[in-house]
Amino acid sequence: MWRNWGRSTHRLDEEQRLLRALANGDTLKAHRQLDGAKRYRLHPLDGDAPSDASPEVVERLLARGLLASNFKFPAAVLLLTKQGMAIAAALSAPGPRPVGSLM
Repeated sequence: MWRNWGRSTHRLDEEQRLLRALANGDTLKAHRQLDGAKRYRLHPLDGDAPSDASPEVVERLLARGLLASNFKFPAAVLLLTKQGMAIAAALSAPGPRPVGSLM
């Protein structure tokens, strides 16, 4: 599950916030520029203005297999994988959590 081995609490909180946002219908896009630069933007379901997402956080979630890309240009959509959906559901579940768990 979630372990905080050498990761800052802020980054862990941001990972969890991003997973919950995607589970609730927000859209995460990787906007690629012609020069190769990439910018991650979280587009809220309610149509509010998009916000930047930390590249380090997004890339860590991709590396852990919690997100997958549709590889479109210039704006790829990043989606929750089955594993990502399971963790997002656990993060959103009410009730007590096990001691030492960062779910």
